Amino acid sequence: MSVIPTDRVPFGGSDISELGIGEADVVAADAAAARLAAQAGEIEAEGIQMRSLNLADEDLGRALVVIVDDRVAHGDDHTLIGPLVSELLEEAGFHVDAVVAVESDEVEIRNALNTAVIGGVDLVISVGGVGVGGRDVAPEATEDLLDRKLPGIEEALRSSGLAAGAMDAGLSRGLAGISGQTIVVNLANSRAAVRDGMATITPMAKHLIASISEF
Repeated sequence: MSVIPTDRVPFGGSDISELGIGEADVVAADAAAARLAAQAGEIEAEGIQMRSLNLADEDLGRALVVIVDDRVAHGDDHTLIGPLVSELLEEAGFHVDAVVAVESDEVEIRNALNTAVIGGVDLVISVGGVGVGGRDVAPEATEDLLDRKLPGIEEALRSSGLAAGAMDAGLSRGLAGISGQTIVVNLANSRAAVRDGMATITPMAKHLIASISEF
């Protein structure tokens, strides 16, 4: 940026020289403007880079959601948990193949999870059936399908759930693990547990999918 002599820069009806502004002041202003322009360029470049990274992360793979709830299985989804999980998965960059609802029955849950694994989805999230009630059998239905358990994820979900005030998440017996090439995760069925659980599992799922794909 060139410096304009002060005796030729009009300011309203007066010259800058008449206002007591010297050449050093103009030089300093020019330098400040240059720094601001450079910072703006850096911010814009960083924004472009972040948008590029986000676009690269958009296609993380396929996911399927299994809602374990007797009422939902009979068409009474008053909590709208299924759409919430699907929305959060899509925001994270997954393509959601389907949201299916099954009764709190060990065989039905296992069949739904196994169908997802056979179908080759990258991530299957089951919601519900992880408490201590008599019909809370999602962990039992999941355990036999897992080739490898991921206790670190299980504990992360419980601890973050407690920290977020989602008591059902903190007390969950839910499992997490790998079945074939599919990540399987059990979540508690409150909206708070789902939101916190998805925020916890999504970054881990990205890393796991990348790790699994290497084999």
